[in-house]
Amino acid sequence: MEKIRSFHELRTWNEAQSLVEEVYNITSSFPKEEIYGLTSQIRRAAVSVP
Repeated sequence: MEKIRSFHELRTWNEAQSLVEEVYNITSSFPKEEIYGLTSQIRRAAVSVP
């Protein structure tokens, strides 16, 4: 078993980063009037996961 030297090597962290990227891609197609409402709230929630 290999020793983990950084959190960047954790599978969980990498999957959480992929989630953030996917959320940003999906929310980029939301209406512009939602940029400071729903879009911002969803993005902040996704970023808090990792």
